Amino acid sequence: MRPRWALIAGAGGVALFAALVMQASGPQPKVSELTVELITYSQRVGLTIGGAILNGIGLLALAATLVVLLSVTRARRPGTSRGTQITAIVGGVLAAAGGIAYGVEITAKAHEFVSHGDQTYVQANALISGGALPALQYVGLLGALLIAIAFVLVSLSAMRVGLLTRFLGYLGIVAAAASILLIQSLPAEVIEVFWLMAVAYLLAGRWPNGDPPSWRTGQAEPWPTSAELREQRQRAAGAGGRSRQPAKPRPASEKAPEPVAAASAPTRATTPKRKRKRRK
Repeated sequence: MRPRWALIAGAGGVALFAALVMQASGPQPKVSELTVELITYSQRVGLTIGGAILNGIGLLALAATLVVLLSVTRARRPGTSRGTQITAIVGGVLAAAGGIAYGVEITAKAHEFVSHGDQTYVQANALISGGALPALQYVGLLGALLIAIAFVLVSLSAMRVGLLTRFLGYLGIVAAAASILLIQSLPAEVIEVFWLMAVAYLLAGRWPNGDPPSWRTGQAEPWPTSAELREQRQRAAGAGGRSRQPAKPRPASEKAPEPVAAASAPTRATTPKRKRKRRK
């Protein structure tokens, strides 16, 4: 099943990235003013609706990936709460449906604004304040909040049983925090795209350091703590020290012979005396 899950996660990352590209393309409002924004929306109807649809597909794929990871986590730790799966599903559906409906509704309001009336701020404010737009905004925010909560819980649970590396686990928490603090912002969506693509790479069995142990054993394989890693290094260092045996002393019979002292130079005391000839 992992190739299918990798395909879902990868498709979600591609869809979210394509939605970002479409949102950044086309005409953009030069000032943050309501009438200018509505006129700009009327000029980019296709980009707005297409981007909302792709973003909704990406959010559904993100929710599905979270559900799959939590299911695999519960197989290794049965005590994991099932409520997180419901949170991810409801959040994904609300965020996707709310975002698509908001994109369609805002383009309809923008078309009505540029087609009728004097295009004043009062008219623009009346169009935006009434109708379903405020409700759709709240639906999208609620869905994003639920997905963020599921994001944190699933990332922590999958990391604790050893399904996700520490990098992917903490990155998922950062993505969830960014999506809560910066709703519908570029940094949060970029982190989500990167996380989905990285998880797809892991599920496809192409992670650089190999699969985490829990995928191979089918059991919970918690990552060692800093203290445990320190103890392992100390034991390895101790084993390496014991393996180094001291050099054995050489037997006396094998000792190198001591150098013979050089012959001393002859002195007067050692030189034999010569007989002197008697003078006549």
